[in-house]
Amino acid sequence: MKSVVITGSTSGIGLGLADSFLSLGCSITVSGRFHVNLGNAIAQLADKHSRDRIFTHACDVVQYDMVQALWDAAISRFGRIDIWINNAGIAHPETDIGDYTPEQIQEIIATNIIGTFYGSTVALKGMRKQGFGSIYNMEGLGSSGTIVRGMALYGTTKSAVTYLTRSLAKEVRGTSIIIGGLRPGMVATELITKQYDGYPEEWQRAKRIFNILSDKVETVTPWMAKKILHNKKNGVTISWLTRPKVFARFITVPFHTRTIFE
Repeated sequence: MKSVVITGSTSGIGLGLADSFLSLGCSITVSGRFHVNLGNAIAQLADKHSRDRIFTHACDVVQYDMVQALWDAAISRFGRIDIWINNAGIAHPETDIGDYTPEQIQEIIATNIIGTFYGSTVALKGMRKQGFGSIYNMEGLGSSGTIVRGMALYGTTKSAVTYLTRSLAKEVRGTSIIIGGLRPGMVATELITKQYDGYPEEWQRAKRIFNILSDKVETVTPWMAKKILHNKKNGVTISWLTRPKVFARFITVPFHTRTIFE
């Protein structure tokens, strides 16, 4: 039975991955900043899966000591960690570079870059000690080099995550540790919708594209969990929304209406 730790897994893709790994027989450590969210997550998961395979631990990924405590707690509970997924992340509405607030810049960079770096550092040290393991970093807009106006801050952080992932893969080459990137594409979660709170006109414009390119959590995460479990190769990027798939969706728009967001 594989033991999997997922940061930022009380909702969205993280919670979907937890559910998917549990369905595949794994044990899961669910993590998030707030105890109330942890309680809600475990209630949802325990309704479908054995409670014995579910563990929760509070963690703010921008606090190194808390990330280390997450590793230690999961090891204490399950005895090993086979897969560590740095999923915690924050997005933002489309914003011109000159309009970001200092607080917004600090929060998003801290969570998306520093949090991923802390998680990677802690997991790498732990896996070197136990002699095995896989680390996956959640990539996103900016990881492939695509530039979208208004998304400079988020895209910069995800570009940095990709560089980190590739660096880690090079560093562990020839060892029993696997490093990989995850690109789920556009998934219908609050990470997308929340950034448009208070911007109804922008949401109406963006929704048309999102309905073409987005998928539901329950569509993407079972596929990704299987790919992660089956992967034995270092340095891979597991991508759901590939370029051929994007092309196919746009050319079929006149014949097939996708309604992911109402």
